[in-house]
Amino acid sequence: MLTGKQKRYLRSMAHHLTPIFQVGKGGVNQNMIKQIAEALEARELIKISILQNNLDDKREVAEELAAGAGAELVQLIGHTVVLYKESKEQKTIVLP
Repeated sequence: MLTGKQKRYLRSMAHHLTPIFQVGKGGVNQNMIKQIAEALEARELIKISILQNNLDDKREVAEELAAGAGAELVQLIGHTVVLYKESKEQKTIVLP
């Protein structure tokens, strides 16, 4: 579980990132969760955008992505989700 200070630090790091995944009309599926987990292992911090044609509640989508990938939900702002998961192999982010 991340503290408020750690989330604030991660939000500042994620500000300049561009979303690398999009959740569309099909919603969240196992293949997408697997790819997100692999991306988190490589990058530790990623952004995901939820497209307008997705009819699911964006909060539920964000929580489903975080739970499926075993990551922490750092931020949900607008239609953008920021996820963090500490890498086992390539740790680069040092939390305060």
